[in-house]
Amino acid sequence: MKTKIVVVDDNANNLLLEEDLLLMANFEVFTAMNATDALLIIKRETPKIIILDVQLPDISGAEVAKILRHEKETADIPIAFVTASVLPADIDQLLCIPNCGYISKPIDTRTFAQQISLHIK
Repeated sequence: MKTKIVVVDDNANNLLLEEDLLLMANFEVFTAMNATDALLIIKRETPKIIILDVQLPDISGAEVAKILRHEKETADIPIAFVTASVLPADIDQLLCIPNCGYISKPIDTRTFAQQISLHIK
């Protein structure tokens, strides 16, 4: 059985790239371009990890993570934030959320799937 991953990014090119890299690494990938759709998919699929952009059109990635942490079914799912934001204060805010990691954009296509695997329990 393949490991389920949900990838959330409002940029279609980034979403497709991340999805392709993870599919090539033999993950089962579900995608969403906004937080509302992502929350529905996450609750339905119960992934092993969530890859989450910080800047989303409806709710910020940080807020999505906080919502997930308050729900019993999703409280322990690891989250890897993938973002271009490199301000230390922004990164610190994300890493204060339990069981969250950070990968900067642009992603390294050669190591992306491996980086994600490191976050999976």
